[in-house]
Amino acid sequence: MNEVRRGYLLGLGAYVMWGFFPLYFKHLQAAGAVEILAHRVVWSLATVAIIITVLRRWRAVAALRREPKRLAAMALAAVLIGLNWGTYIYGVNSSRVVETALGYFITPLVVIMLGVGVLHERLRRGQWLAVAVGVISVVVLTVDYGRLPWIALTLACSFGLYGLVKKRVGLPPADGLLLESATLALPALIYLATLRHGSFGTAGGVHTFLLVFSGLATVVPLLLFAGAANRIPLYGIGMLQYVGPIIQFGLGVFWFHEPMPTARWIGFALVWLALGIFTFDSFAQLSRQRSLALQAQQGPA
Repeated sequence: MNEVRRGYLLGLGAYVMWGFFPLYFKHLQAAGAVEILAHRVVWSLATVAIIITVLRRWRAVAALRREPKRLAAMALAAVLIGLNWGTYIYGVNSSRVVETALGYFITPLVVIMLGVGVLHERLRRGQWLAVAVGVISVVVLTVDYGRLPWIALTLACSFGLYGLVKKRVGLPPADGLLLESATLALPALIYLATLRHGSFGTAGGVHTFLLVFSGLATVVPLLLFAGAANRIPLYGIGMLQYVGPIIQFGLGVFWFHEPMPTARWIGFALVWLALGIFTFDSFAQLSRQRSLALQAQQGPA
C-alpha cells in the first residue's frame, strides 16, 4: 500500500470515528457535560503520557520549558479545545446533534474569516461568495431556531482558533496534546475531587469503563488524523473533513429523530451550497497553481 492511500485511510478512519462520537457520548448521559469533559481530559492525559513514554519523547517535551511563548500558546490552545469539547458534549447530550454537525460544516468558512481578520489574507471572489452564502444560512437558521445557533458557532469558532494556534506553534501531535491535557488536568481533577454525586463507579461498570475509555477515544482519531496530514495533500484533508459532520447530521436526523422543519432544511442547504462553492474555488485555485508550476518547469518556448 502506498503512503498516499494509507494517508487517506487514516484520515477516513479519524473522521468516521469523530462522526460517530454522538453515539458514544449519548451512553454517558448519567454524567453531566462538565463531568464527562473532566474525565475526558484526565484520561486523555494518562493515555498520551503512555504514548510519550513509548515514543521516548519526554526529553523533547521537557525542553519546551525554555520556550515560554510556545507554552503560553499551548495554554491558549488548551482553553480553546476544552471549550470545544465541552460545548460538543453538551450539544450531543441535550439532543442538539444536528446543531453540532452544523458547527463543523461551517468551520471552513470561519477559518476563511480568521485568515482575513488575523492573518490579513486577501480572499478570492469564490471565497467571498462562500462566506456570504454562509452568513445568509446562519441568519436563516437563527430565524428558524428563534436564537443564534450558539452551539454551532461556538464549535466552529473555537476549533478554527484552535487550528490557527496549533499551526503557529507547530508541535508534534502527541507533544501538543500532552501539554493541552496537562493544562486542563488540574482544574479537571479539582472538579472531580469536589464532585459530590459523581457517576464514576456509581452508574454501573459499563459507564465507568466508557469514562475511562474517553481518553483513548480522544487520542486515537487525533493520531490517525496526524498520520493522514503527513501523507496526503491539504485538499485531500479538506474533502475528508466533511465526512464527520455528514455522519453526525445523519445520526441527528435519522437515528435520534431531531426535528428538521422546512426552514432548517433551507438553512442547511445554504450551508452545503457555501461549502460547494468553497470546494470548487479551492480546486480551481489548485488547478491554476499546478498549471503555472508546469509552465515554469517547461520554461520559455
